[in-house]
Amino acid sequence: MPELPEVETTRRGIEPHTVGRTVVRLVVRNPALRWRVTPKLVQEFSGQTIRSVTRRGKYLLFATDAGAAILHLGMSGSLRVAPCTQAANIHDHVDIVLDNGDCLRLHDPRRFGCLLWTRDDPQKHKLLRDLGPEPLAADFSGDHLFVKSRRRKRAIRDFLLDSRVLAGIGNIYANEALFAAGLRPMRAAGRISKDQYARLTQAIRATLNRALKAGGTTLRDFRNGRGEPGYFQLSLNVYGRGGERCLVCGTAIKAKRLGQRSAFFCPKCQS
Repeated sequence: MPELPEVETTRRGIEPHTVGRTVVRLVVRNPALRWRVTPKLVQEFSGQTIRSVTRRGKYLLFATDAGAAILHLGMSGSLRVAPCTQAANIHDHVDIVLDNGDCLRLHDPRRFGCLLWTRDDPQKHKLLRDLGPEPLAADFSGDHLFVKSRRRKRAIRDFLLDSRVLAGIGNIYANEALFAAGLRPMRAAGRISKDQYARLTQAIRATLNRALKAGGTTLRDFRNGRGEPGYFQLSLNVYGRGGERCLVCGTAIKAKRLGQRSAFFCPKCQS
């Protein structure tokens, strides 16, 4: 699934090609995404000039004078800039056609993504209003995690993946940040100290910033706004490396199923 670094990389890639451009029309080849692309969205987004492209968690927000389009890439989606004359692939479900002959092309094989429209403040939309702080924002701190975690028996990895606690970090980056902070992913969130949360906050920021510099992580089918892969997978310390040797100490990396997702850790470097 595209996580925060992949979505932010996409935002940075498409922003120069979209801000100030007018949406001429939408070409909807398959409206059956997670929620159906409605004729109202097509009508209201068409003709609008895109004033900004921002991100909240894993959502991209296209602000116009009349409202905002909210886009989520789902499990396997990507968004790229392409000439409108370029032939669409089988899973290219929506084109946002711009006034310069380019389009934003939404590719989503599993169709778990969405494209919605709101006339109101998108930050108050039901999908966004309860999101926790941005991991790279100034208001994100170890104190926030410490307070939220008190008396919580939930595993720290799952605690970090709760979007009401923290917006958009994702499983890959939670595992990598926990390795950097020296914490095992199955540790109870409520048993982690304030100093440890301060260290974890720094590790989360550092991990996400490294991923952004590398353009995100390509494990299956992520592509950025220019159709290019991300390369952070070349720098992964634990995620997806179960049974391999730790790059720091040489101990075998272990994998453990937590909920519906795998967690990876070094039994020597993390406690």
